[in-house]
Amino acid sequence: MKNIIALVVVCLYASAWAFVADVTRYGAKGDGVTDDTAAIQRAIDVVAAAGGGKVYFPYTTNGYLIASPGRETDSEGRPVRAQLVIPAGWRTIAFEGEMPCKLLYSYQVRPKGCEKYHFKPTRFGTMGMPNTTLHSTWDAPEVHDPKERPWSVIAAPEGNSCNGLFSVGLVVMKNLEIRAHLNKEKMYPTTSAANLHHASRIVIEDCQFCLDDNVGDTELGKHLVENPCHTVGLHASGDQNDQQILRDVAVQGFKYGFVFGEHIVADHLYVHNCEEAVVFHDSTHLSKIGMLVAQHNRTILSTTRGVLFGNRPAPVNVQIDLLNFEGGQTTGVPPWISHLKYGIYDPENRLRGSITWHEPWGANVFPIEGAAKFKVRRF
Repeated sequence: MKNIIALVVVCLYASAWAFVADVTRYGAKGDGVTDDTAAIQRAIDVVAAAGGGKVYFPYTTNGYLIASPGRETDSEGRPVRAQLVIPAGWRTIAFEGEMPCKLLYSYQVRPKGCEKYHFKPTRFGTMGMPNTTLHSTWDAPEVHDPKERPWSVIAAPEGNSCNGLFSVGLVVMKNLEIRAHLNKEKMYPTTSAANLHHASRIVIEDCQFCLDDNVGDTELGKHLVENPCHTVGLHASGDQNDQQILRDVAVQGFKYGFVFGEHIVADHLYVHNCEEAVVFHDSTHLSKIGMLVAQHNRTILSTTRGVLFGNRPAPVNVQIDLLNFEGGQTTGVPPWISHLKYGIYDPENRLRGSITWHEPWGANVFPIEGAAKFKVRRF
């Protein structure tokens, strides 16, 4: 009898973790026209109620439209500010698309005449990528206070575990592109992509977090401008987190590209058109980035000044093996906001560790503010 009970328990445990919810079975159309927010949320809630598992997104040509307004709180009244909410609970929830993302390339507003170099002038509406895409068309309320929680396409709610106020055990994302809306009247997003601040652990693979259109339009003379809203592409787990594993992850177009704490282990990060590409609030435990590719960012590596999104500043111990970047200063094309000003901005000298940088062409300079305890070497 004991063996039978044990077998039943094992089977129930295995079935919970093996649970897969295909969003199309819960009403998602993936036609790029139908608002799929409620259907996707149903699939997420079913996976959470099952004790964990996978929310699966079959590939569609036009992607999944996330058009419903964000919610200030989850169903239990916890602060969240998101269109899609990852329910609180010490479980694993995975979000997976059908195939790995092809990373974005367009990071300049290419001018007329660039055809001779086999490029086309940059236009809105030409961002088509064969990716499994969740794209938001919602304009969040503007948040100008960096201490406040950002509005996001997807987020976990605030919890009560550790300094990071964790509410979720592990969030996994694979093969997904999450796009925040670019308001073309303002030319900056008011919504962040993914806020996983309150997930204790994250594993992100073959994903990107970007805008729902190009960074500008040559014919219209429009391009990204400085963002008064504190938006972020991917906010990793807060202080006192556990493992933070990233492989082949890209961000584009936000005030902050990646916001990181400790325990970051990243194989390949790709970030462009951000005012601050990689931002650390703390890394008391070591972090390591193997390869960082940065195209046209105002600042590549920085530390927070004061509290950012509830994260308090602390020492940052990080090693970046290789940085390959284009600064944009010598190209003479917009967005001007993402021409390099600082390779490193660490005025409080909180960085410890090292970085090796390489710029294949351009000015071949790497301006630094602070970082007195950080080893910087040109490749």
